[in-house]
Amino acid sequence: MNSYVKKDLKYIWHPCSQMKDYEELNPIVIEKGEGVWLYDIDGNRYLDCISSWWTNTLGHSNKRINEAIKRQVDSIEHVIFANFSNKPAIELAEKLVNITPEKLKKVFFSDNGSSAVEIALKMSFHYNMQKGNSKKKRFVALSDAYHGETLGALSVCDIDEFNLVYKPLLLDTFRVEGPDCYRCKYGFSRESCDAECFENMEKCLSKNHDDISAVIVEPMVQGAAGMKIYSSIYLKKLRKLCDKYEVHLIADEIAMGFGRTGEMFACNHAQISPDFMCLSKGISAGYMPMSVVMTTDEIYNCFYGDYKDRKSFIHSHTYSGNAMGCAIALENLKIFEEDNIINNNIEKGELIRKLTIKKAKNLNHVGEVRSIGMITAIEIVKDKETKESYPWQTRVGYEIYKIALKKGLLLRPIGDVLYFIPPYIINKEEIEFMVNTCYESIDEYFHREETMV
Repeated sequence: MNSYVKKDLKYIWHPCSQMKDYEELNPIVIEKGEGVWLYDIDGNRYLDCISSWWTNTLGHSNKRINEAIKRQVDSIEHVIFANFSNKPAIELAEKLVNITPEKLKKVFFSDNGSSAVEIALKMSFHYNMQKGNSKKKRFVALSDAYHGETLGALSVCDIDEFNLVYKPLLLDTFRVEGPDCYRCKYGFSRESCDAECFENMEKCLSKNHDDISAVIVEPMVQGAAGMKIYSSIYLKKLRKLCDKYEVHLIADEIAMGFGRTGEMFACNHAQISPDFMCLSKGISAGYMPMSVVMTTDEIYNCFYGDYKDRKSFIHSHTYSGNAMGCAIALENLKIFEEDNIINNNIEKGELIRKLTIKKAKNLNHVGEVRSIGMITAIEIVKDKETKESYPWQTRVGYEIYKIALKKGLLLRPIGDVLYFIPPYIINKEEIEFMVNTCYESIDEYFHREETMV
């Protein structure tokens, strides 16, 4: 064990981890990154097929973004964002208004995804209080939802691993059974359905709309639920229902925005415009913490007035509108346009999907391969016919992850769902290595288990 690993284990408490696991699988100390590859201090390399928690859009150590940082750091790194501003923030806000759905005209800056969700929830509630809608104090979220890990964000999550122990502290949220296309109760597929499962949302809003401030959803893909992909028809119906009952629609595009689903934003698949859109992760290409909440002129105007009116939205983050982060985001979006990233993603995503499906045909434990844009997920099941999952204690996904690491592939499973969300600059050879290595790791795991039996 080298000295860096020893110090890491001595001083650092890692996120989303059981630290006891690190006794067996020590932290991997990364020294540098280049393109889709990460290099550790022992000379090993790993293909980062999850874009380092879904953030790294254009590869590690992207030369153009590196240069943008160097230019900006010589001007201004950060300035207070209350009554002050900076050029990159202004230019980025204009750019975001131009590329997001049409109703979204105002940009509120923050520094991470959970904060963006908190801001959207607070804005929606505060708007209703100022409008005299004093009963509208609750929110609606889908089953298996994930929206972040601060208390407000956790209140609209529905994954026990994250929020079970904190439930006594959380807001009283309406939870609606959401789409589950792999195990559809109605017998349809996501390609052929009319979002029959939307009836659950319809019942909730028709009965409780007087008490509901907003519905929050992850458009098209529920990420932490295991990349559960659903029909755009669900979103179309949701937009109409929210309009009917005067309920805000919050689109949490933190994970799926900026090209992940084959469109710049996942809402574009349904051609809808939400009342709030939360953006983070890919906005700064994985370089710096940044998030924004986009909203409408109507909502903005509700907070506009004199201090004596007590209408102001008094919410702030120290690094709001950080000039460095904004300069990175601007360069990121320029590269999107100049390198035709979205169209290229469609071709690369299709290649990943085809290779993954081809490899899955002869494997008994691959229940479903599902994909959209640059996302492809492989759900491992105990029984392919019944779609029965393994008990969570089995940790099949984690065992496959450990095997893949030794082969130079960074998979980060969600339970027993393995997935590919690589940087957009990945090439054909790297795609083939990624898919082949994943399946080699699956094969090796089940061969080992059968041998042990």
